[in-house]
Amino acid sequence: MSLPAAFLREACQLIPAARRFDDPTSTLAFGTDASFYRLIPKLVVRVESEDEVVALLTLAHREQVPVTFRAAGTSLSGQAISDSVLIVLGDNWNGREIRGQGTQIRLQPGVIGAQANAWLAPFGRKIGPDPASINACKIGGIVANNASGMCCGTAQNTYHTLAGIRLVLADGTRLDSEDPASVAAFRTSHGALLDRLAELGRETRANSELAARIRHKYRLKNTTGLSLNALVDYDDPLDILSHLLVGSEGTLGFISAVTYDTVIDHPFKASALIVFPDVETCCNAVTVLKTQPVAAVELLDRRSLRSVQGMKGMPAFVRELSDGACALLIESRAASQVLLHEQLAQIMASLAPFPVERQVDFSEDPVENARLWAIRKDTFPAVGAVRQTGTTVIIEDVTFPVEQLAIGVNRLIALFEKHRYDEAILFGHALEGNLHFVFTQGFNNPEEVARYQAFMDDVAQLVAVEFGGSLKAEHGTGRNMAPFVELEWGHDAYQLMWQLKRLLDPTGILNPDVVLSEDPHIHLKNLKPMPAADDIVDKCIECGFCEPVCPSKGLTLSPRQRIVMWRDIQAKKRAGIDTTALEHDYQYQGIDTCAATGLCAQRCPVGINTGELVKKLRAQAAHHQKTATWLGEHFATALNGARFTLHAANGARMLLGAPRLASLSARLTRASKGRVPQWTPAMPQAENAIRFTPAVTDARPRVVYLAACVSRVMGPAASDREQMSLLDKTRGLLEKAGYQVVFPENQDSLCCGQPFASKGYAEQAEHKRQELIAALLTASRGGLDPIYCDTSPCTLRLVQDLADTRLDLYDPVRFIRTHLMDKLVFTPQATPIAVHVTCSTQHLGESQALIDLARRCSTQVVIPEGIHCCGFAGDKGFTTPELNDHALRTLKNAVQYCEEGISTSRTCEIGLSSHSGIDYHSLVYLVDRVTRPRAL
Repeated sequence: MSLPAAFLREACQLIPAARRFDDPTSTLAFGTDASFYRLIPKLVVRVESEDEVVALLTLAHREQVPVTFRAAGTSLSGQAISDSVLIVLGDNWNGREIRGQGTQIRLQPGVIGAQANAWLAPFGRKIGPDPASINACKIGGIVANNASGMCCGTAQNTYHTLAGIRLVLADGTRLDSEDPASVAAFRTSHGALLDRLAELGRETRANSELAARIRHKYRLKNTTGLSLNALVDYDDPLDILSHLLVGSEGTLGFISAVTYDTVIDHPFKASALIVFPDVETCCNAVTVLKTQPVAAVELLDRRSLRSVQGMKGMPAFVRELSDGACALLIESRAASQVLLHEQLAQIMASLAPFPVERQVDFSEDPVENARLWAIRKDTFPAVGAVRQTGTTVIIEDVTFPVEQLAIGVNRLIALFEKHRYDEAILFGHALEGNLHFVFTQGFNNPEEVARYQAFMDDVAQLVAVEFGGSLKAEHGTGRNMAPFVELEWGHDAYQLMWQLKRLLDPTGILNPDVVLSEDPHIHLKNLKPMPAADDIVDKCIECGFCEPVCPSKGLTLSPRQRIVMWRDIQAKKRAGIDTTALEHDYQYQGIDTCAATGLCAQRCPVGINTGELVKKLRAQAAHHQKTATWLGEHFATALNGARFTLHAANGARMLLGAPRLASLSARLTRASKGRVPQWTPAMPQAENAIRFTPAVTDARPRVVYLAACVSRVMGPAASDREQMSLLDKTRGLLEKAGYQVVFPENQDSLCCGQPFASKGYAEQAEHKRQELIAALLTASRGGLDPIYCDTSPCTLRLVQDLADTRLDLYDPVRFIRTHLMDKLVFTPQATPIAVHVTCSTQHLGESQALIDLARRCSTQVVIPEGIHCCGFAGDKGFTTPELNDHALRTLKNAVQYCEEGISTSRTCEIGLSSHSGIDYHSLVYLVDRVTRPRAL
């Protein structure tokens, strides 16, 4: 069925066309969340204000059009997809208000959870929920799913730390629980609804059997069904309503802001891994630890330990553990080191009576602790990475009463064996009796679907009926457990949930079939296909963790969406369906607008670099092999051509003026589809070729200076207040520090190969790279001298897969911090400095070092929020300028009080300067300005 014409007509008037999507590429891309379900929306709407949400809900309510809300789409149970209208959050939902020295924080639903904690960190506070997806999931989803996590437990989830909420009901009515005027207006307009909520609360509390069941259920971690505890915990109907919205998964209303009572984030932490000989001993230890000063206790069965035992950094003994072994990963936190040590002694004393097979003692070393927690965090992706192509990885999430945890673990393992899930692993938040189990599942034939159905029926009977536990502890009910809500809760509680749903959403438009469904087989329908697409991306589990760092997300496609679309195209091709139109759209949305910097791989739990797929596809379309070869062989000529072009552009600027040239250039770039580069006032002037002088050997230590080709071609912009070239500035800084600077011979012919690789010419790229490595070996006297490269992208290109260990290569950050710090005296300036950490700096592991260096140079350092990649991507800032525009759309406001920005990539600095209103320079400019030679 199509959407009603009246709805579409008015929706088109409410929302600009640029934020409405109904094309096949967009609807499929947005029809994917992290679950194993897929629905294709008929219309996707990106909303930028509460007024738009109110108008859309009012319209949908009138026309009875179902709507679903989407924040980050990291949910696992199918609660963020729709076959009707999908409403997604745009850019303007990132507001925050910090109150009372961080004791409270008010957040809009588009704020990423980790960002909220970054804002609270200076106050030693954090929000209570700490889901594993906190670096990607958003506050809207955290609240709507009542997400918790490893340290959150039940006491610090959203429900228990909620201080206020702003919401929009299905009929478009707003309510802000912290605004007396809003509350008064709501009492007037919706008095009958509030009276009914109060009445349902009284009836529920008076039903002693039902009230006791509700209290029992929420003694455990529980997100199955609606939050009925609101009816027994509160008598004020406004409080009941506010807390009903928590965990409602978008089925009762839209959450437009939430205020948290924050919790203390203790600075002193220690972790240990204790391995017990069997499950029973391990779970008995959990019971003891329940009364100890522990922040987190994670259980890992032998299967989960086996899944990660081959990974880098795992303790060697993990391979040697007995078949029945079961481990606890324990963390304790405290306000002081003395208190922490007291706690650790107390914890270990409590565990003394238990036999231990192996252990890693408590450590306060952050590196060691990160290694231990990697064991826990890598278990889920470890299963995903080894699954058979075409299958999906499913993570289920149940709670047993903690006193029955050992029996529950063994019974679950027995079910794995009964239903032949040999790869399944088990881990979880042991203090809460909360277990996650991960298994792979194919949905490609009826037999596999039937196996899944039989398994889930057995799990539901075991957890909900036999043990009185929760079928969904923290991942939300979604579609996945909707058919089992009555089984878990019983008839009376189930009917009460339906009463609440119909009271708040009388037309049933809000996220139908999520949490509550009249279809007993909804969990077996709309199962997501995971077809083979390419070896590079076939292991993708579509979790969305990659999306926050992608510069094209919101402009075209994110890495997850690129993979979804490519999977669909390949599946359709195999089915004999014409994919010409889809591939045409994919060329721009999937390939042309991908920066291919690989930041997605850093966030991906299975390490997928979607940029590698894009480069592979570019290589397949790279039909100018002879031209690329010629350019590689005549690189100095090509650089002279680039200098000539920059000279010509600068001449046009002087002739036409910067504003007219910028306007004309933008039109030409669009008309030529990127073949004519776009000129901006930040466009560099031509840099003269390096004039080499014979090396003079003296007593000073030598450094080989590799000037990247962009540094050799691109000088400062005409409008830049700093007119000394990067070449001269770098050479001057190195000499100030007492170095003798030497250059490789024939430097204008040398290149790391990055310009070729990014265009899909891998063979020519590798030829130039090897040619450069040979020249550097000669210049460095066989690796005797360090090699300084003045841009981090070129450094990264050279050090990746570098077989010759004799070369000692440095990017600017690493060289300055390791070779210049002891040779220079730093006098920090008071002028504010903006720092851009390039993608390559992040890959090189020098991000924090760059920030630390900036702070040594300036007392005021600004790191713009939410900008992970500038989107310039070598030359895309010239040829696809909208990618750079989109990636840096928030930059100007973030750096408005700064006078200068620093980076480590010349091309990135062009885009940064253009979009910030300030000049961005290489780090060396700042370091040179604030240093003097250290006296010998």
